[in-house]
Amino acid sequence: MTIDTTPKMTWWNRLSHPGQFVALTRPLILPLALVTGVLFAAGLWYGLFSSPPEKYMGDTVRIMYVHVPTAWLSQFVYATMAVSALGTLVWRHPMADVSMKAAAPLGAAFTAMALFTGSLWGRPTWGTFWEWDGRMTSTLVLLFIYLGIVALWRAFDDQLRAARVVAVFTLVGAVNIPVIKFSVDWWSTLHQPASVFRADGPTMPGEILTPLFVMFFAFTFLFVTLQLVAMHTEVRRRRITTLERRAARGDAR
Repeated sequence: MTIDTTPKMTWWNRLSHPGQFVALTRPLILPLALVTGVLFAAGLWYGLFSSPPEKYMGDTVRIMYVHVPTAWLSQFVYATMAVSALGTLVWRHPMADVSMKAAAPLGAAFTAMALFTGSLWGRPTWGTFWEWDGRMTSTLVLLFIYLGIVALWRAFDDQLRAARVVAVFTLVGAVNIPVIKFSVDWWSTLHQPASVFRADGPTMPGEILTPLFVMFFAFTFLFVTLQLVAMHTEVRRRRITTLERRAARGDAR
């Protein structure tokens, strides 16, 4: 009788192998893209044609259907990067730095959209496109952090060394996330506090809350889809780079 001492391949081990990760997640991309498209179609229909104008803000309220989800994602994507940074530094997970690198440009794009739509909202609501209050300023700082991370990745040829440097920078920059979250409570600002849900329940009527939630899920599914595509692209890029270096070493010999 022989005893099989071969270690079993767990889901964590399979996800840690780039090839296995791509094989496992590739079938998810098309369904995720289809769900994203359906959610955006429903959200845009609800937001533009079905939901009524708000009592005081009128049609300006429709900007919220893009601003709120992108503002949420600007922070959620960074939280994802912070977890990936821990995966790189603590657990040495091979796909953690891939996730971190793939998320940075997406986070920068969502943050830029949040700032732009917030400025569009601010002009008719507050009478100005920009005010250096706590929420807007800390969100602008977040955009600069994202851009700095993207630049750091491109500054290194050695991606393993870059991953460690970027992971440390990402964790330091994570201090800004609670500043964004609680800035409206800590300082007196133009930006309103939590205006979707409060302790006593939702603050909006259902006909406005429904398209907001649909767009919230649409943008979230968009991020997940683009994140997987970007990770697959990065895995293939690194594989090609490795093959090119092996071929160059072979030619040199």
